[in-house]
Amino acid sequence: MFQKPSPEIALNKDRQMNSSHDDVETVVGPSVVVEGDFASEGNIIVKGTVSGSVKTSRLLTVEKGAKILASVKAGSAVVAGSIRGNVKVDDKLDLLETSQVAGDIICQVLSVAPGALLQGKVTMKGLDIIKTDDETNKLFGKFKKVEDIEKK
Repeated sequence: MFQKPSPEIALNKDRQMNSSHDDVETVVGPSVVVEGDFASEGNIIVKGTVSGSVKTSRLLTVEKGAKILASVKAGSAVVAGSIRGNVKVDDKLDLLETSQVAGDIICQVLSVAPGALLQGKVTMKGLDIIKTDDETNKLFGKFKKVEDIEKK
C-alpha cells in the first residue's frame, strides 16, 4: 500500500528544502586573509580580509569587520564592512549602517543606511539624460549617458 520513495525523489526533496543553504558557495572566514584576485560564479560571504579584486555574478556579502582592499564586481551586494576600491554592481547595492566605502560606485539601485560612510562618485544605470538644448546646458551642464561613462 505504501511505498518508499525512490532515492532520486528523496534527493530532489532534500535539495529543495536546503536550496537556501546551497546558495552560498564561498565563505572567507574571519581569520582568513586572501591576497590576489578572487572570483566565483556563486554567492560569496567575506568575513575576513581580501587584498585583491573580488568578482561574482551573484550576491556578495561583506560582513561587519570584513575588509576588501581592491575593486569589486558583483551581481548584487550587501556591505556591512569596508571596501577600499571601486564597486560595480549590476543590480542592487545595500550599504548598511556599519559600512565604509572609499571608491567610485556604479549600480542600478543604491540603498544607503544612516551611519554608512561613502567617499567617491556614484553612478546609477538607467539615467537617460543626454545633451539637451543650450538653455538647459547652461543651467545643468552637459550630461553623458551612463554607457559612455562605463566605456572609459
